[in-house]
Amino acid sequence: MFNQTTVTEFLLLGFSDQRELQILHVVIFLIAYMFALMGNLLVIMAVAFDHCLHTPMYFFLMNLSILDLSSISVTVPKSIGNSLLNTRKISYSGCAAQVFLFFFFATDNFIFLTIMAYDRYVAICKPLYYKTIMNLRVCAQMIAGAWICALLYSAMHTGNTFWLSFCSSNVIDKFFCDIPQILKLSCSDAYVSELVILVLSACLFFIAFLFIVVSYINIFTAVFKIPSKYGRHKAYTTCLPHLTMISLFISTGIIAYVIPISHPPSVLDLIVDVLYSVLPPVMNPVIYSMRNKEIKAAVRKLMVWKFFPKRKQFSFLL
Repeated sequence: MFNQTTVTEFLLLGFSDQRELQILHVVIFLIAYMFALMGNLLVIMAVAFDHCLHTPMYFFLMNLSILDLSSISVTVPKSIGNSLLNTRKISYSGCAAQVFLFFFFATDNFIFLTIMAYDRYVAICKPLYYKTIMNLRVCAQMIAGAWICALLYSAMHTGNTFWLSFCSSNVIDKFFCDIPQILKLSCSDAYVSELVILVLSACLFFIAFLFIVVSYINIFTAVFKIPSKYGRHKAYTTCLPHLTMISLFISTGIIAYVIPISHPPSVLDLIVDVLYSVLPPVMNPVIYSMRNKEIKAAVRKLMVWKFFPKRKQFSFLL
């Protein structure tokens, strides 16, 4: 049977019908977006301009910041615009684009977190072979492979989802388009195929999660054997921010997709969606720079050299 789509637009979840609360939502989201924008741009520029940070770990971190900045740009500006215009509408093509991009950046984000776990495993467990294993060619292949896999994966899910017929309703119980919510709107039996793909995807993500867990078991086993207190501290300093980012990404994702959404959605459901889609991009630059002296030093130099050129003569104090 051919797909006859009757829905031409969708209605996203609004934060409130009261104008004062809509303005409050705009202010909160705008502040969060600006924090994410400035934080991730600082990390990207610091890694790009500081030659001391031209290592695989920081190269992966720069890609992660690009993904965080991109993912929050897919959902938050549209939500801000809808509140300002007092509307909930998003076009059919706009919803498809939002699903594709959000799925793409989220998938790529998790792939890079997995790659970074492997990078830390090689650096701590096999330090003598680190430069041989994590050479420029291997890193480039990993990055290219991550972007290509995420692209194909997102295209498969988006195409499979929007091939369905939507004729029962067009109201999405989230402030952005998301596949599980869109599947609920389908009046076609073909949604079973997408559910099967989602289950297989969950299995693949679980395997990647196990890979991260095994990597860190080996890492901490090796760290405990380091006789120097300074050596152990340095190893923990490079691993703890990455572990925190993984925990934040996985925990918010589990809460967002495992806990069923009530109908109509409650305030708690809305908070969970915000935590999942907004919190990681805002917090990741903070998490990675808090205990990382190299990033802090690079950001300070960047601020002096790029924004205060007359103070370059005092850069030796940094």
